[in-house]
Amino acid sequence: MALAFDEFGRPFIIIKEQEQKTRLRGLDAQKSNISAGKAVARILRTSLGPKGMDKMLQSPDGDVTITNDGATILEQMDVDNQIAKLMVELSQSQDYEIGDGTTGVVVMAGALLEQAEKLLERGIHPIRVAEGYEMASRIAVEHLERIANKFEFGVNEFEPLIQTCMTTLSSKIVNRCKHSMAEIAVKAVLAVADLERKDVNLDLIKVEGKVGGKLEDTELIYGIVVDKDMSHPQMPKQIQDANIAILTCPFEPPKPKTKHKVDIDTVEKLQTLRQQEQKYFDDMVQKCKDVGATLVICQWGFDDEANHLLMHRNLPAVRWVGGVELELIAIATGGRIVPRFQELTPEKLGQAGLVREKSFGTTKDRMIYIEHCANSRAVTIFIRGGNKMMIEETKRSIHDALCVARNLIRNNSIVYGGGSAEISCSIAVEAAADKHPGVEQYAIRAFADALDSIPMALAENSGLQPIETLSAVKSQQIKENNPCCGIDCNDAGTNDMREQNVFETLIGKQQQILLATQVVKMILKIDDVISPSEY
Repeated sequence: MALAFDEFGRPFIIIKEQEQKTRLRGLDAQKSNISAGKAVARILRTSLGPKGMDKMLQSPDGDVTITNDGATILEQMDVDNQIAKLMVELSQSQDYEIGDGTTGVVVMAGALLEQAEKLLERGIHPIRVAEGYEMASRIAVEHLERIANKFEFGVNEFEPLIQTCMTTLSSKIVNRCKHSMAEIAVKAVLAVADLERKDVNLDLIKVEGKVGGKLEDTELIYGIVVDKDMSHPQMPKQIQDANIAILTCPFEPPKPKTKHKVDIDTVEKLQTLRQQEQKYFDDMVQKCKDVGATLVICQWGFDDEANHLLMHRNLPAVRWVGGVELELIAIATGGRIVPRFQELTPEKLGQAGLVREKSFGTTKDRMIYIEHCANSRAVTIFIRGGNKMMIEETKRSIHDALCVARNLIRNNSIVYGGGSAEISCSIAVEAAADKHPGVEQYAIRAFADALDSIPMALAENSGLQPIETLSAVKSQQIKENNPCCGIDCNDAGTNDMREQNVFETLIGKQQQILLATQVVKMILKIDDVISPSEY
């Protein structure tokens, strides 16, 4: 590279010619790809487990996020390398499908890549490594099925669901209130779940947050919370047995679609116009009163005259409510969204046992609570916290807990956490390697070693001696034939995860292994990276 000047004295840079550029191919390209994947995994490794560290991420706008959620960390990182982007997508796939285990899946993929690098250096072809990994992943998934336990739960007996959600929340910033948070998440999921079809629609669970108060003030509301207040300060703040008109039409006179001009040259004409406008408002308000509405929720605003008239007619109203919130209110109250006043009928009104306006602290913040709805299949988790970052991280934690509860309703099989499932799979895969006579057995053994990276990272992050702790737990599992022995991260005095109540969902753990294996196979099969300028 050299600096030169044109005839006008303007500087420009002369770069090397395209032919002189080197391009990585074959083993060098594979090693470069592996090192990119390992670099991403190394970032997340310290965030794994209940004692994992948090990451502080600063956006280009200066916004700061503090989290230890793998998917959030990778999503907000500015990644240029294409292989590193594959690792980001891997974490997002786990988040979309399962909702939990986003850090573990990346750490697992990084360990598989590390082991693959050793095999490539020994001269084993990457295709044989990929095939060996595929065999080993099938063995591990089948072994997880064998060591999994099923548990029964009902609408009133949901303690096992809470224990599993607590395992998810134990690695989050909310772990000091993990029992109450897990209970809120489980109750919310059971409120909207269809237990016959084993299906949960998480869109019916709204998660709202408000700065102020403390984390313990977080509550579950069997209804909807709207971040609005009554349109007039003198309107009643509490309405019992409300009949709600849900409108998407504005409280204002109709406007012509063409350009128009009105000439008013006398007082009489002005009064006529004003009376006509008032008649429009009167008719609209009277229409709502005639059908029996005791509360109006409107998507649009209305001017002071309409507001004043609503207050005088004793018809409370809420304005500027968003479309998503309107849909949730309609689902919860059993009402219909009405686009025109002419279509308003008593059958289209929603019912709620109690609608109240609640104030917070010494601020002027107010919110509308719509509770005891006709259809309670829409609920709200209302989070309080000391600052915005705390609330955002709590929302992410609650989302993970909701996903875990949903997965357990779909499939009520669990495995034990604390790395016990990975150690048990590692032992099973190691034993199965001897049955494969080909080169693949090296890859199968390497897969078993990679499985050990999760419990080792847990021990490392908990301040324990990683190799010594892992060896002790592994020998205990083999000696006692007990797949529940894991890493005692919380210093509870026992390695038995059954006694510590540390559970994870079976489908979440299986998905981790399958997704990590798929991405590693894809990376191993890339032996050349061609950029657009090289075509």
